[in-house]
Amino acid sequence: MDKGKMRWGIAHIYSSYNNTIIHITDITGSETISKASGGMMVKAHRLEGSPTAAMSAARVAAEAAKEKGIDAVHIKIRATGGQNGPETTGPGANAAIRAISRAGLRVGIIEDVTPVPHDGCKKCYGKRGRRV
Repeated sequence: MDKGKMRWGIAHIYSSYNNTIIHITDITGSETISKASGGMMVKAHRLEGSPTAAMSAARVAAEAAKEKGIDAVHIKIRATGGQNGPETTGPGANAAIRAISRAGLRVGIIEDVTPVPHDGCKKCYGKRGRRV
């Protein structure tokens, strides 16, 4: 396939410990092409964030994107982040990337877009942190 003829999209992967959401948009990021989540793939709530659910969700989203003419994607991975959330991605992120590339979509840039606080609000749990 010629690089100039490819239709590019963006795969936004939000991966927490509770769920993995794959949202494929056009290159501007304004129009949704397909979306799927781990919760749509499994019946048990505890399995929503698992790599298996993420792989099947990514496969479903990638196939729907291919049907609509997307050949290649840039990937933006996001963890919960922010003030009190973990800044590491959940267990489904790597599995989702692997499933997207196996589904036949070409992968361009992989970028981490986890929100990082720039010393805004005070962290919770007081002066000495959370004592377990």
